[in-house]
Amino acid sequence: MALPEQIVTVDAILFDLDGTLIDSTPGVISAWKTFAEEYKLGSHLPIVQKTHGRRLADTLRDETICNIQDTKLLDSEILRFEDLVIQGSPVALEGAIEFLAQLDSHHDMRTRWTIVTSASRYYATQCIPKCEIPVPASGFVTADDVSEGKPKPAPYLEGAKKLGIDVTKCLVIEDAPSGVQAGNSAGAKTLAVCTSHKREDFENCSEEIKRPTYIIDDLTRVRVNWENSKIRLTIDTRRGPDLD
Repeated sequence: MALPEQIVTVDAILFDLDGTLIDSTPGVISAWKTFAEEYKLGSHLPIVQKTHGRRLADTLRDETICNIQDTKLLDSEILRFEDLVIQGSPVALEGAIEFLAQLDSHHDMRTRWTIVTSASRYYATQCIPKCEIPVPASGFVTADDVSEGKPKPAPYLEGAKKLGIDVTKCLVIEDAPSGVQAGNSAGAKTLAVCTSHKREDFENCSEEIKRPTYIIDDLTRVRVNWENSKIRLTIDTRRGPDLD
C-alpha cells in the first residue's frame, strides 16, 4: 500500500493545461455539441470523453469523427472550435494558481516548469492569461510545435527540451490517460489528477498506457519547495474521504 504522503524530487515539472490547470469543460461540451450537430455525429458526450487529451487536429481529422482532410478547412475549424471553448469561460482549477505561485516564488524554480498542451498556440495564448495562470518563464509547448500529439511522447520530450532538462528527471502532471501514456512513454515520472477521470481509470490502466507513478484528487494535494537545486514535492495521495 502506498504511503499517504510521498516525497519526490525532480529537476522540472511539465504540466498539461486543460483538465490539469484549467477547467474548460463547459466550453468543450458546447463546442462538441455544435460540431456533432453539424457533422451528424450523434450524441456529443461520448466524443467529449473519447477525445479528451488528444490534439484537436488529430480528432477533427479522424475518419471516425469529423474526417476533415482538407488542410485549410481543418485549420479554420480548429480556430472555430477553440473559440467556442474560450467562449465557455474556462477557469483555473482548485490549487492550480497556488501551486504555480509556489514554483514562481523561487527564481531558480521559475525556469523549471512549463505547460505542454494538446491545444493550439492561439488557444493557449488566449486561455492562460484569461484563467490568471502565470505564463511559464521558458514559454510553453502546443500542438503546433510537434508532429505527433499525445499519447505519443513527442509533446513531453519537446517540453523537457525547452527547459534543457533530461525528460527522465521530469514529472509530468496530467488529467487524461492519453497524457499519462505520453508522459510514461517519454520516460518521465507521472502524476495523475482526478479532475476529469475517476481514480479507478488510472489505477486500472491498460498495459499500453501504464499506471501513473502517483495519483491525487487535485492540485491542493501537492506542496513544493526548492532543495539542493531540485524541486521537492510532497504529494498527498489519499482519497478525499480518507482525510477524515
